[in-house]
Amino acid sequence: MRILDLLFGTQRSFLERSLFTTVEVGLRYFLFAGLAWILAYWLFRRRWFHRKIIARFPMSADIRRELGYSLLTLVIFGVIGAGTIVASRAGYTQMYWRISDHGRGWFFGSVVCAIFLHDAYFYWTHRLMHHRLLFPIFHRVHHLSTNPSPWAAYAFAPAEAVVEASIFPVVALAMPIHPAAFGLVMLWQIFFNVAGHTGFEFHPRWLMNTPLRYFLNTPTNHVMHHEKMRGNYGLYFNIWDRLMGTNHPDYESRFREVTSRPLPSPLHSPTRTHEIKPPSGRPVPHRDDASCV
Repeated sequence: MRILDLLFGTQRSFLERSLFTTVEVGLRYFLFAGLAWILAYWLFRRRWFHRKIIARFPMSADIRRELGYSLLTLVIFGVIGAGTIVASRAGYTQMYWRISDHGRGWFFGSVVCAIFLHDAYFYWTHRLMHHRLLFPIFHRVHHLSTNPSPWAAYAFAPAEAVVEASIFPVVALAMPIHPAAFGLVMLWQIFFNVAGHTGFEFHPRWLMNTPLRYFLNTPTNHVMHHEKMRGNYGLYFNIWDRLMGTNHPDYESRFREVTSRPLPSPLHSPTRTHEIKPPSGRPVPHRDDASCV
C-alpha cells in the first residue's frame, strides 16, 4: 500500500505525482524491455536466432534512438497519469480507492474489460495515426524502427505518447476501476508490448492451425507492421484486424515460415547483416514500398 500512497495519496503535489508515476512506469519499461534484451539479444542470441522474424539484428543507432524517445515518453506518461489521478481525486472519473466498494469480482472483471477496451482503443487510434496527414506528426517516429528491438516499445513521438497515455483517463471515465486493477492492465500491456517488439516469434507453429489464430496476436503480426508500414494494426488480439480485413495477406504464411525454420547449427554465428533464406531460396523480405494510408 505504500506504493499506492506515493502515487495516489491526497497530500501529493502535481509535480510529485508526475515524478512518482514516471518512475513507476519507467521501472516497468526497463524491467520488461531489459529482461527481453538480456534473454533474446545476449544469453540466447544464437539459440533463438532461427525465430528472429527479421533475420538480422538492429543497429546500435536504432537502439539509441528508441531509448531516447522512450525516455521522453515516460515523462509524458507520468504527466498524463498524474493529471488523471488529480481528476479522479476531484471526482471527475469513476476511479475508486477501496476494493470493497465494488467487490473483488469486479476488481478482476474490470481488468478484463479494460484490456478489451484498450485493444479496441489501440486498433482505432493506430489506424487513424496511419492517415497520411497524421502519420508524420504522430506515428513516423515509431516506424523509424523497421526492425524493432524491445526498447522500441515506448519509442513514440510526443504526440503519439499523448495518445497512448490517454488510455488511462479513457478507462477511468468509462468504468469504475481501482488503481491497482489498472496497474495489472499495465503489466499485461508492457508484457505484450515488449514481446511484440522484441523481434522473436515465441508462439508454437501449431497456433495457426487452431481457432486461437482468430483471437491471439503474435510478434510476427506486429513486426510485419513495422516492416510493411500497413496492415496488422492490433495490439493484444487479432479480432479487429480480422473483422476489418486489415491483416496483412502474408501474415499467416510468414508466421508459418518463421516457426518452421530449422534450429541453428552449433557453428552458426548470427550477425547484424545475416539473412535466413526460406525454402524458396529467396531472402526473407524486410520491407515493401507500400505507402501509409
